[in-house]
Amino acid sequence: MRLRQTLNRFGPGLIMASSAIGGSHIIASTQAGAQFGLQLAGFIIAVNLLKYPFYRFAYRYALQNGQSVLQGYAAQGNVYLWLFLLFNGIATVVNIAGGALLSAALLSPLLPFDWSLTWLSIGVLISFLLILAKKQYPILDMLSKNLMLILTVITIIALVMAVWSVATEGSRVPDSFVEPSPWTFASIPFLIALMGWMPAPMELSVATSMWVVEKQHLNKISLRDGMLDFNVGYGVTIVLALVFMTLGALMQYGQDFPQAAGGKYVAQFVNMYAQAIGEWTRWFIGLLAFVCIYGTTLTAVDGYSRTNMTAVHLLLKRPHTTRNEVFYWMLGASIVSFVIIVFFQSSVGKMIPFAMTMSFISAPMFAWLNFTLYRDGKGNRWLSAWAWLGLAYLVAMLVLYFYVKF
Repeated sequence: MRLRQTLNRFGPGLIMASSAIGGSHIIASTQAGAQFGLQLAGFIIAVNLLKYPFYRFAYRYALQNGQSVLQGYAAQGNVYLWLFLLFNGIATVVNIAGGALLSAALLSPLLPFDWSLTWLSIGVLISFLLILAKKQYPILDMLSKNLMLILTVITIIALVMAVWSVATEGSRVPDSFVEPSPWTFASIPFLIALMGWMPAPMELSVATSMWVVEKQHLNKISLRDGMLDFNVGYGVTIVLALVFMTLGALMQYGQDFPQAAGGKYVAQFVNMYAQAIGEWTRWFIGLLAFVCIYGTTLTAVDGYSRTNMTAVHLLLKRPHTTRNEVFYWMLGASIVSFVIIVFFQSSVGKMIPFAMTMSFISAPMFAWLNFTLYRDGKGNRWLSAWAWLGLAYLVAMLVLYFYVKF
């Protein structure tokens, strides 16, 4: 009973963590370790800490006001809602389609029968809708906690396996290996991609604020418990980012092989484990990757659909929603994702970097909006100073991105 009461204190923060631990962790963080060893550990921590205030502002705003930050955006002007819909709408279909495809690719080797990737992707999309068909938030809350527990346990076991392998067989880094530096002009595109979705796109703060509102309707939580939930969830994303970076460093750093791009890297990582430790690890590491991507995409279906629906309602002056309407938006997002998978499957890999870039470009705007809502509430000075530092970082990185790009 006491354990259940303790778990009831958590919810939106762990859902946020489940949503964040996807491409930014299993792909970007692991590749950071594979390319540069442990050199980027401090960088990953710094990036997460610099974005921390803006996610916190959104969470706290919903906790204290009983409404999502989208209502706050609307008060600033409808132009911000239109911009949110533009960036969020693109991210919705690309991320759901890409997540479903990658989940299907990871699920295929785990099954005792052969299905085409298209049919498996459709099956994954249908599973999202079946899971979230009724009692969307309570189901999402329960599943996120279980998935986070499973993911954390599997990840720690994988780390122990990797450490044991290195301890018993020795380092795989050859003596002649020259350690590359991540602090070069050529590494900037990789660093920007790593930062873009670390720990997640900034618009995830909007979805998190909506989950907070749903949590308050279901089981009212105090400000203290709510902030504990947020801090634990955010802390887990940082710790697991470092763990995945360490896995990449232990298994792939110093190896002479061309790194695959995007989602294909996950399959390469699974293969590296199987070759380095043994074929018996293939299923286990494949399961780790599947749980990671599946959990992220499941929360994306709910979060993106809720935020798109609410933004449209605010623009149309229809703020009230029903549970069935939330499901219809999920169904619509899944149908569009299905069309992309069927007719543009080969282009999904190119669409994901585009969505990441859009999220990166929009991050300063949404960070500023969240900060504005916090300042309206007369927040404390140390957190405001932290936020100003974070804003300076986001703007500087955006300027650097355009400088490198153009």
